[in-house]
Amino acid sequence: MVYDALTHPPLWSGINLAFTVTVGPSQRFQRLGQVTPPRQPIVAALARFLLRFPRAVKEAVMRVRETIRRFERDKRGNFAVLFGAAASVLALAAGFAVDTAQLYSVESKLQQALDAAITSTARDLTTGRIKEADARAAVEAFFSVNAEGMLAGAAVLDTLAVDRQANTIDATAHVDAALFFPLFRGGDTRRIGTRSAAVYSDKTIEVAMMLDITGSMKGQKIEDLKAAAKNAATAFLAGQDPANPRVRVAVVPYADAVNVGALARYVHYETRFATGEPPVFSGLTSVSLTDQDIDRLPDGTMRADRCATDRKGALRFSDAGPASGMVSRDVRLDPRACPAAVMQPLTGDLGRITAAIDGIRADGLTAGHIGIQWSWYMLSPSWATVLPASAAPSPYGSGRTAKYAILMTDGEFNTAYAGVPQGENVRNQPVRSRASAERLCEEMRKDGIEVFTIGFMLKEANAKRVMRACASPDTSSVQHYFDVSTGEALDQAYQQIARNIERLAITK
Repeated sequence: MVYDALTHPPLWSGINLAFTVTVGPSQRFQRLGQVTPPRQPIVAALARFLLRFPRAVKEAVMRVRETIRRFERDKRGNFAVLFGAAASVLALAAGFAVDTAQLYSVESKLQQALDAAITSTARDLTTGRIKEADARAAVEAFFSVNAEGMLAGAAVLDTLAVDRQANTIDATAHVDAALFFPLFRGGDTRRIGTRSAAVYSDKTIEVAMMLDITGSMKGQKIEDLKAAAKNAATAFLAGQDPANPRVRVAVVPYADAVNVGALARYVHYETRFATGEPPVFSGLTSVSLTDQDIDRLPDGTMRADRCATDRKGALRFSDAGPASGMVSRDVRLDPRACPAAVMQPLTGDLGRITAAIDGIRADGLTAGHIGIQWSWYMLSPSWATVLPASAAPSPYGSGRTAKYAILMTDGEFNTAYAGVPQGENVRNQPVRSRASAERLCEEMRKDGIEVFTIGFMLKEANAKRVMRACASPDTSSVQHYFDVSTGEALDQAYQQIARNIERLAITK
């Protein structure tokens, strides 16, 4: 039986009073003067009493209400008693909350320090800066520095395991964290432990960096490019053994043409306008050659330069080596437009890459597709036989080598030779150069080469279009096309690409 008092009852016989009496699940009284008494005798008797003595009921209810109000107003000693009971509980809760926050913070910082150490070590294993045997020392060094800056207590590296089959590195660590409010005689420290793991790669990495050194790059722009390219080379090559590098980089400067250096021996030097198939190279490739050997032409005359233009004939959009067909040096190339900066084939020697970048200067127009062509050749195993062993590209599809091209320009491609009729201006061929660039990029990607592109202060829509078209498709975590407008942003783009390449070498 349940009784509910209503605070705003209806008027009944002049008394501001009503009761709701519930007896069982179905009997409910809302206005006592209008209901049929329940069948239970006690309840029926109570109802009859209430109906018979309404004034007495009213007075009794009023006295109860007044007593309750006096109790509510009289607070002597109440607060002290309640505070005394609650204070200890509140203090305990506050101390527990502070300790919990402290332990959470320590755990988070410990995890960050160990993650950073494992990630850095995995990156160094991937890029060849260290070997598996050096992994523990590297993790301890990184972890010690990171933990010292984050944690008050002494962090300890407990275990480190390098799985050479799965190419994983796994570590555990702990720190004894001090408590602000030790509770329940549990001591004033708590041991916090964590674990971190990362995947590394033992793949070799080959990167071809195509650099725009045309006249529009003069001034601060060429200096920005030099700084960014050297920083990228440092990110790729610093710290590894040049005699046994895991990462090798090639540099391909371009303007009206590409200065291929000693590889000019495999370039067909045209002495008159030609449109047919260039000859195949049939000489020896393993002999040491003097400069005169390189520059002397079959008729006994000497080359005016060591530049190459675009390939002609059926192999125009292929990476075939010179034994299948030589690359042309078009007769219409003015020797004064041949860049002085020489292409550097793949090397793990940071000093050689830095010297090649320092040697560039801005001049000439933009045959961007020729730069793309030679970037491809520097990554192609088809050219391995005509390159020194240390610069020979690895085979495609071996699963042991990842290949990347980084193509950079500051303007629209506008110079081409192949397919340009005699009498036309080869320095006003934007459509041919763009179309050749996009086709070469497409064929290069088919060979498994991942392409990154950078547009530096681009203004022309067509220049942006060809850079987007050349780049490999973006993924959720890797950006391939960068459009930048400052030297600082150019440097950041190269650094981001270096990080992306390290990540891709691990995940692919």
